[in-house]
Amino acid sequence: MRSLLRRPALWLAVGLALVVAVVWVVRARGPLVRTTVVVRQALEQHIVASGRVRVPTRVQIAAQTSGLVVAVGAAEGQRVEPGDLLVQLDDGAERAAVAQAEAAVNQAKARVAQLRRVGAIVATEALRQAETNLERAETELARTSQLVASKAVPAVELENAQRALAIARAQKTAAEAQQAAAAPAGADSRIALTAQLQAEAQLAGARVRLAQTRIVARSGGEVLTRAVEPGDVVQPSRTLMTLAADAQDELVFQADERNLAWIAVGQPAKASADAYPQAVFDATVSYIAPAIDPARGSVEVRLAVPAPPPHLKPDMTVSIDLTVATRPATLTVRSEAVQGAATATPYVLAVEGGRVVRKDVELGIRGEGSMEVLSGLAEGVEVILPDGRRLAPGARVRTERR
Repeated sequence: MRSLLRRPALWLAVGLALVVAVVWVVRARGPLVRTTVVVRQALEQHIVASGRVRVPTRVQIAAQTSGLVVAVGAAEGQRVEPGDLLVQLDDGAERAAVAQAEAAVNQAKARVAQLRRVGAIVATEALRQAETNLERAETELARTSQLVASKAVPAVELENAQRALAIARAQKTAAEAQQAAAAPAGADSRIALTAQLQAEAQLAGARVRLAQTRIVARSGGEVLTRAVEPGDVVQPSRTLMTLAADAQDELVFQADERNLAWIAVGQPAKASADAYPQAVFDATVSYIAPAIDPARGSVEVRLAVPAPPPHLKPDMTVSIDLTVATRPATLTVRSEAVQGAATATPYVLAVEGGRVVRKDVELGIRGEGSMEVLSGLAEGVEVILPDGRRLAPGARVRTERR
């Protein structure tokens, strides 16, 4: 023993040999790698996005005529019902025009009534008198003709009688024409009725102009903006108020066009307003735009909210978690184990018999932290979680399951 202690070189050689042996054994067994196992479990694919509360019907309130504002009946944030006064313009001139038009209508109606009641009677009596005068003129002509023939009166009397008969016939013709004109379908009646219709049309126009001075809500809703005050002089087409008309609340967000294949009408979602993140409510996809926005490469998606929370307001920012696919029990692998997932040939490095084996896989839906495996792997297969080292297929490895 003492001789061995006196020979340190020998001990150094033995130690070095042991280190080499250990290194060789470690290298023979391969490096230590982290692994996971393919498991069967429920998996959901989600699209998480930021959107806004959409106002389906945004009504711009404007005046149809110029005028002085004398009253404003609603403020910003106030709810209005159909028929509620929004803006009142000075209507003095319009009321006077309505009164004048009503007087003209009454006058025209009186003229029609006069023709139907008095005019017809007068025309009938005038015709009857003309007929009587014609009979008298005919009788007088016959009597005068006999007297002239017997030379009892001069011939000039016959000419007078003939002239009187001609006048009587003309008067009868005029009376007949007057009676026809005074009839319900006669010319005078048609003229009077036309005048009445014209007066009624002018009255209707005056009432419309009067109604335009009173701007009311056509439907229920909430006042979003107000840009008018009493004393303002407004012009046609100037926006005075903006209303969010009553309609089912909707959310809207821009989905990346790469996700378009996964989105469908009827899919459920969870949403919350950024101002109230704890108040989560349900929503459902109700509309997918038919065209892509070329500038942003996105598609508009709308979601209906069947039971909106009371704090939800127009244009409010919301967070949306849309469930686009669900698998109740499917083969899954951790997402970090898949290499080339965005390419056409994704693969994983599995461990079989202590050696690295490349496995090409077909992927399905992608959930939170896991991906669906449609083919290429079986349940229970151990796959490597990459850590930056390059592992060649066939290399020996030691596993540490995570």
